[in-house]
Amino acid sequence: MTDSSRRPPPVPAAGVPAGTRRAGFAFAFAAYGLWGILPLYFLALAPTGPFEIVAWRVLLSLVFCALLLTVARTWRPLLALARDRRVLLTMGAAGALIYVNWQTYVYATATGQVVEASLGYFINPIVTVFLGVLVLRERLRPLQWIAVGISFAAVLVLTVAHGGLPWIALALAFSFGCYGLIKKRVGDRVDAVAGLTLETAWLTPVAIVQLVVVAATSGLTLGAAGPAHAVLLLCAGAVTAVPLLAFAAGARRLPLVSMGFIQYLAPVIQFIVGVAVLGEPMPAERWVGFALVWLAIALLLADLARAAGRGRAARRALSASDDRDAPEAPVGPI
Repeated sequence: MTDSSRRPPPVPAAGVPAGTRRAGFAFAFAAYGLWGILPLYFLALAPTGPFEIVAWRVLLSLVFCALLLTVARTWRPLLALARDRRVLLTMGAAGALIYVNWQTYVYATATGQVVEASLGYFINPIVTVFLGVLVLRERLRPLQWIAVGISFAAVLVLTVAHGGLPWIALALAFSFGCYGLIKKRVGDRVDAVAGLTLETAWLTPVAIVQLVVVAATSGLTLGAAGPAHAVLLLCAGAVTAVPLLAFAAGARRLPLVSMGFIQYLAPVIQFIVGVAVLGEPMPAERWVGFALVWLAIALLLADLARAAGRGRAARRALSASDDRDAPEAPVGPI
């Protein structure tokens, strides 16, 4: 019989040590909380326009990632990834999508459309489910189909209320959904720092062209709007990379179902910022559209929780079966 003193320490039902879970929650809440208040940061960069902000964000993110790679001494694995043609092209496609996402988001913030931007991230998980069916031929459970149908109804209501398609929300949701789909192709081979490095490296020529165009037209604002503004703008790289790294750290420590619930923290904060802080209008029709979206999200989360519960029950049944087959195993918490 195995010595009971050598058994592993008790862990929660999810199979992850309690300390690891606590750290995971801290990282996840930090990531989504930072993404939630991002509109306030972009608004603080006025009078810098969206095209200049995104260009500096690309270039300074690349510089920040280069510093991280140097400190961690991980340049060699990155260069090995860069020599893989498939990975390199995949990260180029991911970079194009994240560029569309960043440009749309900063434009929405600068033009007083933070509430619509939050809508994009509310419906993003539903779009991801839809893309799974459309691209990966995945099969949906009944509640997921209902959630997708309600989300389509919500977009229809918001289209009528808005007098046109909520293109900002749809652009954000589909660009980030496709971004996630493409990143899935490289799986665990590319970590957060390496991924952001390759993506921003692809986007560097675009960023340089944007800065040249801005300089030739309205003029660059870096250094022209005071030292405090310059410091804020130079922090764009860290502001981009830090929540991404926190997200990666949280995702490694938490089950998918936990990340699925926490991800809504960012659009909730964005919605509050748009309505309560920036005073964006919320007519009755818009409330109806958002209510339908939130109903779809509730169904999606209920389905996610139920599926996770079934998975845990199956694992417990398998564990009990294994215990019966091995009677000499020590009895106690796993």
